[in-house]
Amino acid sequence: MKKFAILALTSLFLLSACASGPEKSVVEATIKAAKAENAAAKKTGFLWRDAGKTIKKAEAALKAGDNAKANKLAKQALFQGKQAQIQAKEQATPYSKL
Repeated sequence: MKKFAILALTSLFLLSACASGPEKSVVEATIKAAKAENAAAKKTGFLWRDAGKTIKKAEAALKAGDNAKANKLAKQALFQGKQAQIQAKEQATPYSKL
């Protein structure tokens, strides 16, 4: 019974450690990449409306210690920055040339 209790507590500890999300350094790198992609999108004039807000929310979640939420928001902002640049390239081609 004692071995079972130790095993159960160890498992609970390991699962709780995994639930905290990615490491802070990973989230920080994702936020940095999102900022860079959105800065490039802004230069094209196609920056998406909520990109800046999403980055700020990611930074706030990271500061609060919610790495999983911060990472999710940072990835969303990264996606928005990349898609905005793709949109700029696609809309730069006149329809008469398609």
